[in-house]
Amino acid sequence: MANQNVVVLGASPKEERYSNQAVRDLLTHGHHVYPIHPLSAQIQGQTCYKDLDEISCEVDTLTLYLGKARSTPLIDKILSMKPNRIIMNPGAENDLLETKALESDIEVIRGCTLVMLRTGQF
Repeated sequence: MANQNVVVLGASPKEERYSNQAVRDLLTHGHHVYPIHPLSAQIQGQTCYKDLDEISCEVDTLTLYLGKARSTPLIDKILSMKPNRIIMNPGAENDLLETKALESDIEVIRGCTLVMLRTGQF
């Protein structure tokens, strides 16, 4: 599905980070990217949002790059966005978020956004 609205939760301004590469690769594939980082103004030329509350569009995919300790306090905000799916990238798995997302009819994928994009599985 092309031209998705994709929230990158835990996006990094550091180009060597996977979350930064994900922003770049999502843009290359034609998606609308909404990076979330509390301190950055822009990532890969995209306006950076400090908080999930700032995203007002429908979210097709939320790709997660935060560890469990940082994502658990955000569960209610994540679920209130009603993304169609959540991708839990390696190191960002959160069993509680997964359970609550599935209870809310949100698809959860434990996988790598970069690999999914590069293999046509996104």
